[in-house]
Amino acid sequence: MSQTNRTRNRILLALLGLVLLAAGALTATAGVVPEVSAAWTSTAASGLDRSSELLATASLPGAARSWWAVGPVAGLVLAAALSAAWLASQGGGRTPRAATDVDGDRGSTVVDIGFVAACVSEALAGNRQVLGTSVSAWRVHGTTGLRLGLEARKGASPREIADTAEELVLGLDQLLGHPVPVLVRITSGTRSRLAGVNRVR
Repeated sequence: MSQTNRTRNRILLALLGLVLLAAGALTATAGVVPEVSAAWTSTAASGLDRSSELLATASLPGAARSWWAVGPVAGLVLAAALSAAWLASQGGGRTPRAATDVDGDRGSTVVDIGFVAACVSEALAGNRQVLGTSVSAWRVHGTTGLRLGLEARKGASPREIADTAEELVLGLDQLLGHPVPVLVRITSGTRSRLAGVNRVR
């Protein structure tokens, strides 16, 4: 539940993985096959000679000596800027508002996510199968959805916790006055392992 473009990220990661896989395979082959190692050495030597020729063709006053020496640095700076922009675009969409209702001249009503979290905690105060809860709101494609996390006690019944989550979702719909998309996540962690068992397994 975020604004991250997962499809684009998976494509970029797949392309990067293929490039790294090809580079690794080439390196391993060069270490095993003498012909490939010789060809690689020859290609690198010719590349260095070609780079020296290019540096001499575009001279630049000062310590840089050539425009071709400035180009890679500019490319690295551009790559760093693009990487920073990409990192800034990841995630996002989280909002402190669970719901908003505008009623003309009467104004607007805003339900804070803290109020919803308090209601969920109060509803599960006597439940021995759930150790803790977390509630957050996300704005995705113009719609506000909730993410409800339930931490199960060790030995708790997943079916009973799922039924409890369903009751919570129905209660949230009544509380907010309209159905709201809810992502329910049932987890267990260190706290669950250290807590006492609620029933015989």
